[in-house]
Amino acid sequence: MSNQPAPDDHLPRPALELIQIHAATLFVSDAAGRLRFNADPGYPEDELDPAPRFWMGCTAQGITWRVRDDLPNELIQTLTTISQTVRPAPDQTSLPPQAGAIRAAIQAHGPITEEWSGPAYWIPALLPAPATTVLITPDSAHLLAAHFPWKQTARALHAAGPLVATVVDDRAVAICYCARLTAIAAEAGVETAESACGRGYGRAAVAGWAAAVRQQGILPLYSTSWDNLASQGIARSLGMIAYADTWSLT
Repeated sequence: MSNQPAPDDHLPRPALELIQIHAATLFVSDAAGRLRFNADPGYPEDELDPAPRFWMGCTAQGITWRVRDDLPNELIQTLTTISQTVRPAPDQTSLPPQAGAIRAAIQAHGPITEEWSGPAYWIPALLPAPATTVLITPDSAHLLAAHFPWKQTARALHAAGPLVATVVDDRAVAICYCARLTAIAAEAGVETAESACGRGYGRAAVAGWAAAVRQQGILPLYSTSWDNLASQGIARSLGMIAYADTWSLT
């Protein structure tokens, strides 16, 4: 987990509020706030993947957590009781001490199929979008054909918010799009063609996407895993502000 979460005065909203917004952006929840699905924009609920069984966001100001709606009440109570003992730790570089107990409770319910952890960022106002980036519209969707043909669909272009590409020789070599999207916030998804990695194209696409999202009055958010060093490098190079650490178990 990150060792220096951002103070609230560097963020558009208090960190604890922002991580709650982030959770609402990542997942479809029920009226009680329990997780149901991963909130892939443009897809009906019957096509969405189940949310993780447990998710936690830790900021320097407080902790928030979510459980999936189909867990037994006894397990939900156990996870709630344990999670209530987690305290903010600004210098924390690993999962909280309670992680083992939480993991064991989930494991007793059923095998853990995926464990994920990493930093969550807010993207502050950046310089103007690089000249090499293009906001993809139906008229420019042909630029995606070489490396990202699956993003040419009407669903990807119309129902999923801004999609920005870094274009070289009339081909998109990197894209950034709304992996999650609500009326309040969007979560960045970034992909770079294998042959174009390491040249700053992904960074440019994220910068262009953040500008496009901000123009719509939406908070641009970004998160990644601790083992994705390239993605963390993009965050550092764009001056993103890490404000929380997240952890999930599926």
